Amino acid sequence: MTDSPTTPTQIQIGLGAQYIKDFSFENPNAPQIFAELQTQPQMSIDVDVMSRALGDGAFESVLRLKVAAKIGEKTAFIAELAYAGMFGLPQQLPEDQLKLFLLVEAPRLLFPFARAVISNAVREAGFPNIIIQPVDFLSLYAAQSGTVRAMQAVGAA
Repeated sequence: MTDSPTTPTQIQIGLGAQYIKDFSFENPNAPQIFAELQTQPQMSIDVDVMSRALGDGAFESVLRLKVAAKIGEKTAFIAELAYAGMFGLPQQLPEDQLKLFLLVEAPRLLFPFARAVISNAVREAGFPNIIIQPVDFLSLYAAQSGTVRAMQAVGAA
């Protein structure tokens, strides 16, 4: 039986490794900032995704998270993480599907692990637990590519 254009084809994807590529945690106003912890810190979170070909059907997807917390005008902490995964993908995968996987699906798979790294570091630094909400990587990709076509392509995939 052959696949018709309307029959989805299963694609084999391999995850070779996942790892911390770069990590930084700054607590610039310790120990004085701990006296002000009765106030809820104001947090900002920046998310970025990058990818690159490694050769022979292997690719690296890098999820970058930056979490900064302030209490009033003082910085409580800054955590910056680049968490990456190596993925084996079929070489016949069309370019648009390859981009969608590396910039949407791969970071979605990496996100829970990256979130745990940052949450653990924040807690170990003496701050209350933080919960980083899930990220909609498809909307992020669509916003960065400046097109809604990315969302339509996923619906068709």
